[in-house]
Amino acid sequence: FSSFTAEFCCGFFVILILSNFWFLGVLYLLWLYHDWDMPCAGGRRFQCIRNWTIWKYFREYFPIKLIKTSELSPKHNYLLGFHPHGVLVAGAFGNFCTGSSFKTLFPGITPYLHITPIWFRCPFFREYIMSAGMVSAAKESVSYVLNKDGGGHASVIVIGGAEESLNAHPGSLTLNILKRKGFIKMALKHGAHLVPVFSFGENELFKQVANPRGSRLRNIQEKLQKIMGFALPLFHARGVFQYTFGLIPYRQPIHTIVGSPIPVKQNLNPTNEEIEQLHELYLQKLNKLFEDHKRNYGIPEQRSLIF
Repeated sequence: FSSFTAEFCCGFFVILILSNFWFLGVLYLLWLYHDWDMPCAGGRRFQCIRNWTIWKYFREYFPIKLIKTSELSPKHNYLLGFHPHGVLVAGAFGNFCTGSSFKTLFPGITPYLHITPIWFRCPFFREYIMSAGMVSAAKESVSYVLNKDGGGHASVIVIGGAEESLNAHPGSLTLNILKRKGFIKMALKHGAHLVPVFSFGENELFKQVANPRGSRLRNIQEKLQKIMGFALPLFHARGVFQYTFGLIPYRQPIHTIVGSPIPVKQNLNPTNEEIEQLHELYLQKLNKLFEDHKRNYGIPEQRSLIF
């Protein structure tokens, strides 16, 4: 859906430049030049857009629910690691970019969903996603949020990134996280408390063409992902009036569980050993969060996360 919207916005911009209203396109280019760094400086959210009625129906369609397991004090800043990516990242968007129950469950905390920087290069589309509270996933963007004085700010990062979307098959529990340690270093540098978040049902929204590691399709997808900055999973689900084929996600419930915070003491120059230790602790807490809740959401007892 995001890619379709981005393509529409880019197409509209090209038409604007080539039309009799080309001067509006030029004015927008000047604005873009002036505003280029905003996605790395906290973005520009509008609560009225986050509260659009359409997002209420979006959350109710699946439905999407946010579950709190522990308090998050507004005296601290947090780095929330979201898992898994899935195809749509519906749980992350529905819970952190719309008028969901987050504000009620975690009063005093402002979430910022970090996404791949390439989306902020799309004319007009960048304004739309910033208005919902999305910001760049670049290091300087995460630092901007976690550096805010007084606490009460949360960077939400989909740790597996676009690459993990290629594993988003129904029933899949594979997380691309063992080599992802940059978020750990950021948490240490800023003293941001780490919070594991697991979204049950995220991988059940679409069916994806079989692409096991080592296959020709997977190799092509991984090469394209490195070139373009985002993955291209070949997925399908249901249509508007039939359930056989289409691009509308299946109506599968999504339960996003926010775990307990892992206290992190600020360390401006963490060693590799310190990063490894905190990374291992994070994996343990994430695994425990999954194990404590999997029975409630239809995961068989013998199934476990694969890192």
